[in-house]
Amino acid sequence: MVNTGGTISFTQRPSIASAGVVVGPVEKVSPFAESFDEILTTEKEKNETYEQAASRFIEKACSIAVSKVHEKMDNIDLFIGGDLVNQMSPSSFAARKLAIPYFGVFSACASSMEATIIGCLLLETGNSKSILAGASSHHPTVERQFRYPLEYGAQKPKTAQWTVTAAAFALLQSNAKNAPYISHATMGRVVDGKQSNPLHMGAAMAPAARDTIERHLKNTNSKMSDYDLIMTGDLGKIGLSILKEMFQDENSGVILQDAGAQYYGDDQFFNAGASGPGCSASVFFSHIYSQLKKGTFKRVLLIATGALLSPLTYQQGETIPCIAHAIECRMEKKG
Repeated sequence: MVNTGGTISFTQRPSIASAGVVVGPVEKVSPFAESFDEILTTEKEKNETYEQAASRFIEKACSIAVSKVHEKMDNIDLFIGGDLVNQMSPSSFAARKLAIPYFGVFSACASSMEATIIGCLLLETGNSKSILAGASSHHPTVERQFRYPLEYGAQKPKTAQWTVTAAAFALLQSNAKNAPYISHATMGRVVDGKQSNPLHMGAAMAPAARDTIERHLKNTNSKMSDYDLIMTGDLGKIGLSILKEMFQDENSGVILQDAGAQYYGDDQFFNAGASGPGCSASVFFSHIYSQLKKGTFKRVLLIATGALLSPLTYQQGETIPCIAHAIECRMEKKG
């Protein structure tokens, strides 16, 4: 393992052996829907509260990922996850049910890639063999915490994004057969673009995405055209447009894409697109993962972006510091 300027080169070929993605009922309209493992019919799914439902979604996604490789939960070394609810209680309560060692992580909507990078680092030591890593978000719980309860019916500007209900987790193993592996990862730096509008997150997060992409390309001696796809997570339509303007690379217009911008297609109801830790995680660990396994993509760079604000800091007039974590995935068929 070599660390250069925040970019890690992995030697043990940490692989995504399987993945589990569970989403809510609204997400059935997504162009990525056919790649999701399960689309639930309601946001509560027979639970008394939305927060309880958020925990159940996480448990379902983890169970799906483990079952795909015919493994038992007792044999998983670690569960690494995070979400947006106060003190990450859905993830912690899910860990209580899974009954395996647990790391709770928080990088807002970049939490899935933070969890994945930590998992890869632990696999490098050789002391762990199977690790569940990912993140989740749940629309009603997040809206109630960061904005307004759904019952309030608050109107949103065109710059706003829709929090995805999704739980997405990858089962990481070293040298898994016929599975995409993570060759490099770049850890994000906190970047403050001096934005203060919590309903215009794309503008706030774009500078952090640019910083991580530029460092990754420099540290790996790569250029955009070396990749089949460079996909950010939940910059949304406006944030992606801003990011593309930041790059002078002639390939950026085609290779640069964003999970949040595409998540709900062209439906204007969702304004600038999707957001939430479950947004990029559910796209990366379903559609992109399947395209890598098929060989359609051979080398991709996945960047999840997160806005590190809270309702309190917003009310105190703080700007919005952001972060972006990246993993580079490759696919090479093994015998």
